This record gives sequence, structure tokens and C-alpha cells, in this order.
Amino acid sequence: MSKPKEIFVRLDRCVGCHTCNIACAVEHSKSKNLFEAISEQPTPKNRVYVEWVPPEHKVPVLCRHCEDAPCMHACISGAISRTKEGVVITNSDKCIGCWTCVMVCPYGVIGRHMETRKAYRCDRCPDLQAPACVDACPTQALVYRTADAFSGDVRQDAAREMISGEGR
Repeated sequence: MSKPKEIFVRLDRCVGCHTCNIACAVEHSKSKNLFEAISEQPTPKNRVYVEWVPPEHKVPVLCRHCEDAPCMHACISGAISRTKEGVVITNSDKCIGCWTCVMVCPYGVIGRHMETRKAYRCDRCPDLQAPACVDACPTQALVYRTADAFSGDVRQDAAREMISGEGR
């Protein structure tokens, strides 16, 4: 079985522009169009949260699709399951809006859609090659790779940094 891709964050690249938020909400809208999505009912919701951590850090936070997902175990209606690719998803038809999943999520990334009384989370945009937030990020702070590939990239960056710092 091939290793699944995940969304990784390059903290040094995020400038807090929130482009990922907008792309995510538009992708999860009915129209898939920014100008139409603005007036849709129910209001489209983004599934990535850009948090500001003083003094100067911006950190995109999204569902980590935990291996032992507490939300999945806590869901009393059976609305939360895992796809064969390892993505934890919420079936809104089964969701009863009890918010138990919200309470147990260690990352605080399960949203409550108050208009529909349903929980929602990052689903990694299953209809796209890469999640909308990743494709939209202008600084490439969000990366969609396997863990091994991302780790290799980080090692290469560290090696380049070590070499360029030798002459100083």
C-alpha cells in the first residue's frame, strides 16, 4: 500500500494572508465561485484556520486526520469515519449536531456550522489533485506530500543551509 499524502506546514513561509481560508470556503461552496459563494445559504465554511501566535508567527492549523482519531471514537451517531486513504471524514447526513467531536478534537479544528447544525472538517478536497488550500497558498507554506517526501525536502533544505553557512 502506498503511503498517503498529508498537508504539511512550512511555518517560516506563512505570512498570514488567509488565501487558504478563502480557497477552502470556495471549494466547499455549492457554486465553486468566490463571487457567488459570498451570498450562498448556508454560508460556505473554510476548514483551515490561520492562527496568530505573538509576537510574529502565523500558523495554519487544520485536521491532522489522527491515526487514533478521538473525534471518530466520540461520535455518538457514527457520522465520523475514515476513508481507505486514511482521511477522517464527517458524513453530514448522519451528524446530529451534538458537538462531541468538537469537544474532543486536540487541535480545535472541527467547525460547527450553526445554520445547518452540522460539524465539518478538512476533507483534503477529494475531488481535486491537491487540496484547494495548498494550491492557493502564494508562499507555498502548505505542502501536500507524503511524510517521507516532506522529510526529505526538509533535510535537503537543512543541508543547503549548512553548506551556505560554512563560509561565514
